[in-house]
Amino acid sequence: MPYEELIAFQVARELLLAVHAAQIADPKLRDQALRAAKSACLNIAEATGRGTTADQKRVYAIARGEASEAAAALDIAADVHECDAEKAAAGKLAARRLYALLGGLLRM
Repeated sequence: MPYEELIAFQVARELLLAVHAAQIADPKLRDQALRAAKSACLNIAEATGRGTTADQKRVYAIARGEASEAAAALDIAADVHECDAEKAAAGKLAARRLYALLGGLLRM
């Protein structure tokens, strides 16, 4: 199954765009959040190319962890007023949805 067709990949891209749009002021936190969101996208794509279900699940689990990290970065930045709160909230919603979708992929 091509990764572009996965709803999880599409939602991961939403998360990435929301992290970028939030414009986190702290450069280190912004870098970490963007790397985590990008990694979630890339890990989902990588998992679709894996040969076994067990290997796919391992990589989907990594993507889920990256989504959680990106969400936490948005939380932290919003808590200290270092980002666009509305964009951070949108990112958090995308992260929650992605977490659930990846949970479904892990149960396959």
